[in-house]
Amino acid sequence: MSAGSVFQEALRALRRHELPGEAERDVLAAMEAGRPGPLALLYAAGAEVGLGREVLLRRAAGLFFCSCAANLADDLADSECSYLEAPQQVGPGVQFALQSLCFATLAQAELPAPVLVEAAGAMVTAAGLQVLEVRTGAWTAPRFQQVAEGIAGQQWALYLRVLWEGTERVERAMTVGRSLGVAAHVAEDIRSGDARFHGMPEEDRRKVLAWAREAVDTVRREGLACLDAVLRTVEPHFPSPPGRGEIGEE
Repeated sequence: MSAGSVFQEALRALRRHELPGEAERDVLAAMEAGRPGPLALLYAAGAEVGLGREVLLRRAAGLFFCSCAANLADDLADSECSYLEAPQQVGPGVQFALQSLCFATLAQAELPAPVLVEAAGAMVTAAGLQVLEVRTGAWTAPRFQQVAEGIAGQQWALYLRVLWEGTERVERAMTVGRSLGVAAHVAEDIRSGDARFHGMPEEDRRKVLAWAREAVDTVRREGLACLDAVLRTVEPHFPSPPGRGEIGEE
């Protein structure tokens, strides 16, 4: 229900703009492609720190638009945008609309202007690192960490910074969000067999895994049930640390 409530809020935000039918259908297709994505966690991370429902739904919906824009950009870069007709022609406009919907929605979510400035800065960083990602041919630990922190880390730092504004957790939002994004990014690359991780030399993979485990520890120290639930899906993808099984061991 929580994820569905955020999606419905995003849908209402979209329809308030009364886009032409074809444009609304394309934006909705990109929203469906980004679903469920972060919907449930956005709601849970706001609810657990005590946000009121109206503010929570608006902030989460705005951030969902951001997530969908990033997802579409990634799919266009990888030629995997199967949910839009003529994606190379239509996709950029849809992405522009999603990013604009993000700020139009967040502007009505009781957020001070400096927080919106921070959010925009984090989006710029994430977008810039996506450009670096597609230009990288040979991956090393330093490059992997730079890209993972810039894309996934910055996105989740942004999400928690916006969600937790006005709560007692806000001072830790950037650190916790960045660590959450990093841990999830490394786990997904391991799970999916992505060459970013699996194509690196063994020593580089060890460094990245140690870094990811430190990120897990940072998230766990926050003591939130919603984040602990994410860690339970992340940690099974990490090989045992040295002394309890090595990378590549049979």
